[in-house]
Amino acid sequence: MNFIAIIPARYASTRFPGKPLALINNKPMIQHVYEQSKKVFDEVFVATDDKRIAETVAMFGGKYIITRDDHQSGTDRVFEAATKLKDNGVDFDVVVNIQGDEPFIHQKQLTALKECFADVNTQIATLIKPIDNADDLFDVNKPKVITAINGNAIYFSRQTIPFIRGEEKDNWKLKHTFYKHIGLYAYKFDALEKVSKLPQSSLEIAESLEQNRWLENNLIIKTAITDIETIGIDTPEDLEKANLEFLK
Repeated sequence: MNFIAIIPARYASTRFPGKPLALINNKPMIQHVYEQSKKVFDEVFVATDDKRIAETVAMFGGKYIITRDDHQSGTDRVFEAATKLKDNGVDFDVVVNIQGDEPFIHQKQLTALKECFADVNTQIATLIKPIDNADDLFDVNKPKVITAINGNAIYFSRQTIPFIRGEEKDNWKLKHTFYKHIGLYAYKFDALEKVSKLPQSSLEIAESLEQNRWLENNLIIKTAITDIETIGIDTPEDLEKANLEFLK
């Protein structure tokens, strides 16, 4: 299969305007993400609606594609970019959506996503990580996932799943391996097209997790286990932490 990586990046952000251009170790964040992606994928594009981001990408020798400015999600922006690339003759089967605020994304994680498509039935791939501390286990801001024996996702929840009946919560980690979801996705192009057109579903609304919409519509989400959890940049405070990482 042929893979293409698309990095959605917008300038406007409530918590951190101009985030893709913020400097980490004297280099724009979007450049870090792009360079990490190029370690795994031959074709990488930044999808943006902002001229400043496009100019920055061009300046460091990257490729970009201009998208509309009214997208509600990064997934929608990725689909528009992928469609434009298809229409312009770029050949690919799978689209990898790499968040523009993940400058420490690891090539092992991206390779694990690619390997999910060795199963011809895989329509969407994502990563999961074993939960190693109780704080994450019961944190509703850390989505959990349960999977089938073959690694296909069964359900995503903000609650701790599965529920361990007859055990005190302090003992749950001794009785089961729990997994949290790492929000990195790859899609077969036709699955991405379907995802972009699906209306919100009841389970998605209940949990505020769009992955459940895909499951409710019978899309197969293959998971790969990673032991890596990178630092995402959501706020200026996160940026300070990221710069400290480079000093270690």
